[in-house]
Amino acid sequence: MRVGAAHLTYCTNIHAGESWHEVQGNILRHVVAVKQRVAPDEPFGVGLRLSARAAHELASARALADFQRQLAASGLYVFTINGFPYGRFHGQPVKDAVYRPDWTEPERVAYTDLLADLLAQLLPDGVDGTISTVPGCFKPRVTDGTAQAIADNLARSAAHLAEIERRTGKRIVLALEPEPCCAIETLAEAEAFFAAYITDRVTDLVPARRHLGLCLDACHAAVEFEDLPAALTALRVSGVTIAKLQLSAGLAVDPGARAQRAALARYANDVYLHQVVARRGHELVRYADLPEALAAASAGLCDHDEWRVHFHVPIFRRALDGFASTQPVLAELLAIHRRAPIAAHLEVETYTWDVLPPGLRDEPIADAIARELSWVLERLR
Repeated sequence: MRVGAAHLTYCTNIHAGESWHEVQGNILRHVVAVKQRVAPDEPFGVGLRLSARAAHELASARALADFQRQLAASGLYVFTINGFPYGRFHGQPVKDAVYRPDWTEPERVAYTDLLADLLAQLLPDGVDGTISTVPGCFKPRVTDGTAQAIADNLARSAAHLAEIERRTGKRIVLALEPEPCCAIETLAEAEAFFAAYITDRVTDLVPARRHLGLCLDACHAAVEFEDLPAALTALRVSGVTIAKLQLSAGLAVDPGARAQRAALARYANDVYLHQVVARRGHELVRYADLPEALAAASAGLCDHDEWRVHFHVPIFRRALDGFASTQPVLAELLAIHRRAPIAAHLEVETYTWDVLPPGLRDEPIADAIARELSWVLERLR
């Protein structure tokens, strides 16, 4: 739906589904139900998540035409795709496999180009598109030549996007999503990467930066203790586009409180990585997953003022299980956006619903998503 000049939706990666048949069923069942709750009388955007399998299945002429008819009949439109998880994303361990194939590998280029081809056919006239993606690769895979390999592959996809715009008039921006413990963790690292590597021209007429930008995830920024006003100013000055905001919140924990650590153990699971950034004064220490941080605390090996945990929780909850969420960081980001728009695409992304502690996921999913979107609308309107 439109909120000022921006499009607001939620990401369908919250719903388990790896085949196109499953994704289409989720849209008919869940997205339509959310639309009825928050935007019954206006077009409602779909934040589409497609695995590589689902993308290939949707690419058939019959499936695509059927989907286009479904969108029109339901009052829906697609303006953004989550192109981060390539493979299965629910129901089995994902952990650091979520980044593979990464931007050092040709399979990531092929997958992203396919998503772009599909999005170009789904975008309404006059609406730009975005595809959010992996911030390079998982940090343990970084070697001396990794940044250049990532940049070379991004340039290949940028060239594909430039050709799509030349042929169809549809502009699509590929948006890297900084995340803890990845090659690009922070907004400052993203700015430095663009300054060093995303400077060449894709064609004689189209610069790479027209089709490459960032997806700013509010949970990730909070976990990294980002100074958002300063970071946003630096990106604007350096000419790096923020194409998409993912509206999300993580956990803020006092690691010295035993009760909070005990409650936090309920959030450790075998499915997703839940990176922890620990702050002591101005020093930050990173743990690749929550169990590592909990083990270090139990062994008395850490003395920190605060932990921020990469675990997406419902954004309408300011507090849960005796500790806080990073909701205030998201509220700050929305307040900045309301004063001076940051991005044209806004997407709520609480994909961890299935692994939340039971007491936090008793609400019907369509009601919970509608509450999240309503919380955002209250702050933007």
